Amino acid sequence: MKVVGVFYKGGEHAKEQPKLLGTIENQLGIRKWLEDQGHTYVVTDDKEGANSQFDKELVDADVIISTPFHPAYITKERIAKAKNLKACITAGIGSDHVDLNAANDRKVGVYEVTGSNVVSVAEHVVMTILALVRNFVPSHEMIIKGDWEVAAVAKNSYDLENKVVATIGVGRIGERVLRRLKPFDCKELLYYDYTSLPADVEKEIGCRRVESLEDIVSQADIVTINCPLHEGTKGLFNKELISKMKDGAWLVNTARGAIVNAQDVADAVKSGKLMGYGGDVWPYQPAPKDHPWRSMFYKGSQAQGGNAMTPHMSGTSLDAQVRYAAGTKTILDNFFNGKAQKQSDIIVENGEYASKAYGERAKLADKVKNFTAYETQK
Repeated sequence: MKVVGVFYKGGEHAKEQPKLLGTIENQLGIRKWLEDQGHTYVVTDDKEGANSQFDKELVDADVIISTPFHPAYITKERIAKAKNLKACITAGIGSDHVDLNAANDRKVGVYEVTGSNVVSVAEHVVMTILALVRNFVPSHEMIIKGDWEVAAVAKNSYDLENKVVATIGVGRIGERVLRRLKPFDCKELLYYDYTSLPADVEKEIGCRRVESLEDIVSQADIVTINCPLHEGTKGLFNKELISKMKDGAWLVNTARGAIVNAQDVADAVKSGKLMGYGGDVWPYQPAPKDHPWRSMFYKGSQAQGGNAMTPHMSGTSLDAQVRYAAGTKTILDNFFNGKAQKQSDIIVENGEYASKAYGERAKLADKVKNFTAYETQK
């Protein structure tokens, strides 16, 4: 079979660090394994436009592998062109770069390596919360510039202790975030999801469910988004919902960029409605150089911070890359040999949705109350 992989370019960094498996140079470490079985393996980072290498190669591809960090957007039009396509695999978590309805119509299987980077993302969330609340970024930049003006950065620096933190979504990542925040002695740990955590888990973490999205954001000093992107969550955090948040609250998003309205978030930070926004996901990746999140600062001043954005890297730590590369190989091995896939790795298969994270899309289109987060696997 022909397998096409779309990964990010590592350059000299990939040569120096062979554990950068998600690069075009290191190719998930599966080239020899694939070719020894007689398969063809084509790898590229060129994915934009009808004349891209990806578009040329997908025409006769049987399997497409992509990552959330440099996603190949597998649209309805691209699926129509890929006459031999049988499977799309996400090396990582999050398959919203695939038109799942179109995949179902063609009975193309969509799989991802569930759980492979949940620890990595949860750690990044906590790091981003602390960076924003303690006003770390401008403080560090001040030192790099050779300056020393404590008041300029301390005036927007707070403790995480005694703050109310809320997660939107309490699946594999959201629950881990709450667990990692417990030792900080926050005033409250809140969550919003379509279902409750087990009572013993709530007691162990010391968290509380809030049933209304508007209520939870109005109570929180820090809101972290840990839910999938689908019709029910696209643009969820817009000007209207942000207006319900506390003045001077912080917002963190390591889920998907399109869950928030980019301009509304930038405007809220620049006006001071939000004291900061941080995360690593962008509505389209790579993000354009003129994207408003690159130049948003609290009340318009770079010295005052409020921006903790990074490229999409939270789920691609070296440890995570080992896990999602191994998981991709397992999915491929199952696929080639007609074995059943691990149930939690299946997003769509045989024309049906297998995951609540993306399922019931028609119902979710205009019913945010049916919001679904990743299922908590026990």
